[in-house]
Amino acid sequence: MDSTNKLKDIKEVLNYLYTEFPACFKEKDGIKPLKVGIFKDIAERIDGDERVSKTQVRQALRKYTSNWRYLESVTKNEFRIDLDGNDAEKVEEEHVEHANKALEESRAKLAKRKKAAPRNAGEKKSYKKKGTFADKNNAKGTKFTSSNTNKDKPVRRSNKVEALPSGDIKVNAEVKVKLGQALVKGTITEVNKEDIHVVLVTGMQVKTKAESLFIV
Repeated sequence: MDSTNKLKDIKEVLNYLYTEFPACFKEKDGIKPLKVGIFKDIAERIDGDERVSKTQVRQALRKYTSNWRYLESVTKNEFRIDLDGNDAEKVEEEHVEHANKALEESRAKLAKRKKAAPRNAGEKKSYKKKGTFADKNNAKGTKFTSSNTNKDKPVRRSNKVEALPSGDIKVNAEVKVKLGQALVKGTITEVNKEDIHVVLVTGMQVKTKAESLFIV
């Protein structure tokens, strides 16, 4: 197939899902929680379609299920749906609680960023003024010492995460799974030698390795 027909980014893959499975995937209105294990169903339906890879579908699903609208749908709907829009299993209370928590954390971070934006802009402007003053003085041979000290610098909080001990890798254990650069909470549902199956709080099911699991 001509490589130009292949989907290039997550946005294109999401549009593909909206078109191929309109009863299941919604861009804005009508979003509902997805059936657990829906990736496998999608993989079977799109088998042979060279426009999109399974890896791209996984990435698109992660983005779709981490969206605010999707998380809100987990808290408001009783059932999950399959690719044809039919009711599947019930949404578990645990997933509702996790979705609510994820929404609270996400909104808190957004509010913090918005609150910090004007202050940061002011600090940046002030710094530029000091830099201009320094340039003028240096041009005259005057030694310039920055007024910024370590105490003026914002303190960064440690976000250190701990790897999950091998003895804690068991069915029903709550964990954090590393997906790309993000850590997503989930519950182990199956341990098959090196392959570990985890249902994420969003309802998505993933297969991973021990080194990608961390303590909640």
